Amino acid sequence: MQNASAGDRQHIEPTVADARRGNWVDRYAPAALRPFLQLARFDRPIGGWLLMWPCWWSAALAATASGSSYPSPWHLALFLVGAHVMRGAGCVWNDLIDRKIDAEVERTRSRPLPSGRVSPAAALVFMLLLSFTGLAVLLQLNRFTIGLGIASLAIVAVYPLMKRITSWPQAVLGLAFGWGALIGWAAAAGSLALPPVVLYLGTILWVIGYDTIYAHQDKEDDALIGMKSTALRFGSRTKPWLAGLYAGAWVLVTLAGNLAGAGTVFLLLMLVAGAHLAWQITTLDIDDGANCLTRFRSNHATGLLVFLALAADLAL
Repeated sequence: MQNASAGDRQHIEPTVADARRGNWVDRYAPAALRPFLQLARFDRPIGGWLLMWPCWWSAALAATASGSSYPSPWHLALFLVGAHVMRGAGCVWNDLIDRKIDAEVERTRSRPLPSGRVSPAAALVFMLLLSFTGLAVLLQLNRFTIGLGIASLAIVAVYPLMKRITSWPQAVLGLAFGWGALIGWAAAAGSLALPPVVLYLGTILWVIGYDTIYAHQDKEDDALIGMKSTALRFGSRTKPWLAGLYAGAWVLVTLAGNLAGAGTVFLLLMLVAGAHLAWQITTLDIDDGANCLTRFRSNHATGLLVFLALAADLAL
C-alpha cells in the first residue's frame, strides 16, 4: 500500500485527512476537478469564513461610524467571494512551498500535491486563475482599497516560510488573515482611521489564538521535522497563552466598536462572543486532535457573533 502509484492514491484517498466526510466536493464535484477543489480547501471552507469575518466586521464598523443602518450589501457580497477565492489561492501557494514537508506529516500527506494527484505546474496555473478572480473582485472597490489589498500579498507570499525560521508563524498569519479589518472600512470610507486599526490589532490576536489551537494537531510531526509553531512554543502553557490572546482580542475588538460609536447592544452581544472564546479555552484538550479541530472550527461562530453584535447595534 505504501508503494501505491499516484493513480492508486487518487482512488484510495479521495478525501483529505482533515476534511469532513461527505463534504460537497467529495459528493458532487466531477472527479477531474475534485483534487483542485481540495487543493484550494473548498471542501474545508472554514478558512474562507475566517478570512471573511474581519472584512464584514470592518464594513459594519464603518457603517456604525457613518451613521448608516447597515453595511453595504454589495461590499459584503464582494468580501464573501473574495475571501474564499483568495484563501484558496493562498492555500495553493502554501502547499506548493510545503509539498515536501506535507508528505512527512500524517494529517497533510493525503493532500493533492504531496499525494501526487495534482502536479506543481497544474497547481501554479490554478493559483493564478484564483488570483485573477480575486483581483477582479478587488477592482470593484475604490483605488485606496485596491492598493491596500495588493499590499497584503507581500505578507501572504512570505507566510509559508515562517514556520522554518520563527516560533511565531501564527503571528504572520494574523497579519494576513486580519487584513480584512482594514479592507472593510477602507472600501466604505476610502481611507483608514483609528477604529479599523484597533480592530486589526484585535483580529491579529484572535488569529494567533485559533491557529495555535489548529497547530496542536501537527505538533509531534512538526517537532520531528524541525518546523516551528506557537503550539510547540507554548506547549503545556497553551491555555494561559490563549486566555491572554483571546482576552486581548476581545478588548481591542470591543474598543474598536466603542471608538466607532457602537452602543449598549453591541457591548452586551460582545459578552456572548467572549463567553464563546472562554468555552474554547476551558474545553480544549491540546493532546486530542479532534478536539482541537472542533475548537478551531468553532471560531466561525466567533466571527458570526461579533458581526451580529455590530449589526444588531446598527439596527436597534
